[in-house]
Amino acid sequence: MNERKYRMSARAGSAEQTGERIVDAMLAALRTTPYERVRLEDIASAAGVTVQTVIRRFGSKPALMTTTVERELARIAHRREGALSAAPQETIRALVEHYEEYGVLILKTYSEAPLVPGLGEIAARGRAYHVDWCRRAFAGHLAERGDSADTSRRLAQIVAICDATTWRILRFDGGLGQSETEQAINELLAPVLHA
Repeated sequence: MNERKYRMSARAGSAEQTGERIVDAMLAALRTTPYERVRLEDIASAAGVTVQTVIRRFGSKPALMTTTVERELARIAHRREGALSAAPQETIRALVEHYEEYGVLILKTYSEAPLVPGLGEIAARGRAYHVDWCRRAFAGHLAERGDSADTSRRLAQIVAICDATTWRILRFDGGLGQSETEQAINELLAPVLHA
């Protein structure tokens, strides 16, 4: 009986690793290829499995896409939680480092959300997480000093300044380097935090 449990456990572990390889392959494809041009054949090949294995494991390309985004959203949240207790400058440094790794993928996910069933809901959860993260990261600077409209307005400003779109504009449209982008975000944020 113990040998049977061991074999079942080993098979489950192998299936888990196979699933992770498939999701990793999908993530790699999404970084460089528009969703509509991602082919399950290419994902299967990159993961070292058959297309049938991908379909058996995930059901469809949209399901694989949402699974991939769900996993990465959890990783993003975990990393961003680590920056919550830092000073504003450290929080922004961690945020810019995060966007250096995930910013393009985040923006791509938002733009492709209408193409994939279920992805819009995940993207909305990601946006809600960003707002909540900004609220918690800068809570000491958002303590109501008057009316709640002022606090709401300042939170909206913080959310916009800390958004991946702002990072993209500074980093790519503005041609700034990573440290210059970090400095620019801190400069944009300072008047809001010290209002």
